[in-house]
Amino acid sequence: MHTMNGGWLIAAIGLFALAPTGAAQAQSAQDTTFFVTSVGSGKGADLGGLEGADRHCQSLAEAAGIRGKIWRAYLSTQSSGGGTVVNARDRIGRGPWQNAKGVVIAKDVADLHGASNNLTKQTALTEKGEPVKGRGDQPNEHDMLTGSQPDGTAFSGNQDMTCGNWTKSGTEGAAMLGHHDRTGLDESPPAKSWNSSHASRGGCSQDALKSTGGAGLFYCFAAN
Repeated sequence: MHTMNGGWLIAAIGLFALAPTGAAQAQSAQDTTFFVTSVGSGKGADLGGLEGADRHCQSLAEAAGIRGKIWRAYLSTQSSGGGTVVNARDRIGRGPWQNAKGVVIAKDVADLHGASNNLTKQTALTEKGEPVKGRGDQPNEHDMLTGSQPDGTAFSGNQDMTCGNWTKSGTEGAAMLGHHDRTGLDESPPAKSWNSSHASRGGCSQDALKSTGGAGLFYCFAAN
């Protein structure tokens, strides 16, 4: 009986020890308000427009157990081709935003687009709380679709920077990309920009995005 009671005691202690950890993990996941998509659309920069991109964010979040939030993709759109101008910064809510580990990446929109934001390779995690491959990893997937200028606004003029407002997946068009790992070929501000580093080359297809160091991934923010 003594051995059995000792075994039960050890098991009970083990359960009590595990319970807070599990609760903390569940709480952390539920409190997630920012992530990088773990997968893209599979069709390059054709996300089905902003609505399709938002649905992708929503679907990934809910599959990861993050409920009760309205998700918005950090993407701008342009007026060229008869589209509507939308600034990425205007559609993501007011903040603050934190990743799946509970780390705050920015307290508000101004902070997000300022020099003091905490968006890095270590903090720009997927909805599952996993890191995204960056420069030096194989394959490099640090190019994030944004279509945005450094301040989070859309590009003016006729040059396509949003792959036809996120509807193109061929050899035509281009999309502005950011580096989630804040690392590029040099030490220039664009190379270190999380949202406005360089345009895609060779079009908007999945292969074109891969060739510059991406996988068609993008940022998602809880807007509520």
